[in-house]
Amino acid sequence: MPAGPVRLSGRLSLPAAPWAVVVLVRGSGPHGPREQRFADALRGRHLGALLLDLLAEEERTPHDVHDVVLLARRLRAASRWLRREIPLPVAYFGTGTGAAAALEAAAGDDIRAVVSRGGRPDLAGPAALAAVEAPTLLVVGGLDTRVLGRSRVAADWMRCEHRIAVVPGATHAFTEPGALATATALGLDWFTDRLLRPGPAAPRPVPPRPGAA
Repeated sequence: MPAGPVRLSGRLSLPAAPWAVVVLVRGSGPHGPREQRFADALRGRHLGALLLDLLAEEERTPHDVHDVVLLARRLRAASRWLRREIPLPVAYFGTGTGAAAALEAAAGDDIRAVVSRGGRPDLAGPAALAAVEAPTLLVVGGLDTRVLGRSRVAADWMRCEHRIAVVPGATHAFTEPGALATATALGLDWFTDRLLRPGPAAPRPVPPRPGAA
């Protein structure tokens, strides 16, 4: 998909009759098995999933990985492409610096929900955080005190509906028994509650009136 002078690669998967599409983003490279499993779980909730790679192979340097403005600009471009191809509501799921890019890109845009899992929302600019309107969930491991503190700083700037969900006993990577499953369930429930409700962009089908042709 086009994003300025580059073309982004991604994997789009849709269930039958999807209600919305969740774009999965990370700043450090291609998605791994954990993101693919989350995408599979989204389809089980009648939500599409776009696993999006925001960087080309030659761009995987510490500078580019942490260039939140660059990542957000490309994410916005991908979202515009997605809306043209599939006219459905769009939501974001971010990990690492991808969470900051998701919040930067959501600022001032019609993004329906954002979930950060072990992300760095504090790397988004304060003005962008204050401009986000999408309901936002920040999932953090209870033992990941550094990211937990930074998430609280980011949340202080936010004016939209938002919540910090702490997974007890979990570290940054959620490798402890049951930790990733808990974090996954939190994200799925957040998206389900906010994307499967009727709204202007995704109305429920209206049954015909009795006697209507």
